[in-house]
Amino acid sequence: MALKLDMQGKTYGPFVRKYDFKDLILFALGCGAGRDGRTDLQYVYEKDLKILPLFAAMPIVDSEVTKTIDYGFNWGGSLHWGFDLQFHQPLTKLSGTLSTQVLLKGLYDRGEGRGLLAQHIGDTYDETGTKLFTNESWDIALYDGGFGGPKPPKDVVEMPDRAPDFEVSEPIDQNRALIYRLSGDYHPQHIDWEYAQKYGHPKPNLHAVSTAGTACRHIIQTIIPGEPGRLTRFKTRITKPLYPGVTIKTQIWKWDDHSVHFRVVDADNADMIYLNYALAEWK
Repeated sequence: MALKLDMQGKTYGPFVRKYDFKDLILFALGCGAGRDGRTDLQYVYEKDLKILPLFAAMPIVDSEVTKTIDYGFNWGGSLHWGFDLQFHQPLTKLSGTLSTQVLLKGLYDRGEGRGLLAQHIGDTYDETGTKLFTNESWDIALYDGGFGGPKPPKDVVEMPDRAPDFEVSEPIDQNRALIYRLSGDYHPQHIDWEYAQKYGHPKPNLHAVSTAGTACRHIIQTIIPGEPGRLTRFKTRITKPLYPGVTIKTQIWKWDDHSVHFRVVDADNADMIYLNYALAEWK
């Protein structure tokens, strides 16, 4: 199927999503909160419930959004490449309605055999019209490069050449993707073994937002414990598929008084980097 290049520069939506405390808890469970029955219960217990900020990364990768903004890519080669999430307001409402407008800003050509990068920018508002957050989200379509489009812009977050200031480890349970997908990303690569193996994966892989949500929990635990509403930015590149059953380690470097740079690696092989060129900021 030919790429629909005329879809670039257009805004789609609004994509409307109602949520309540159960949706917030389900999302946090899909990011590993409470997996040991104790850690980060603030995100999964309705008594004094707090919102895991990475809940904001999820609306733009909802299946309805992906199906609506189908510019003709090969679904089997579609993977999340990275995102830059900026919070304009703290997320505090435990129920409400989110409305997201998504701009397909551009389709960029990495070359034949290297894929296509798609840039989406989503602005999300609450039911009062207040803008809550903006997410610049990138997908790669592995089988759609070489169409003659512009090259992608360069944007790399510097990673310190020294030992991390903090490290937090956590096992990723085998059923993690089965829980996370119930928050709205139903791509078969995360559950269907035959589908995943058809496209070169040994087994279904974990949603990148789930991995990022785990790292977000680790950063808040370490830097601003008990105050997730202080987070103002979370940016990362997704550099390797993560297959549930491994143990990950979030490596965190102090950058200045209100930011850290971080990455997520395999605890048994630090050369296996799942998230990289990543930063978080807070106020």
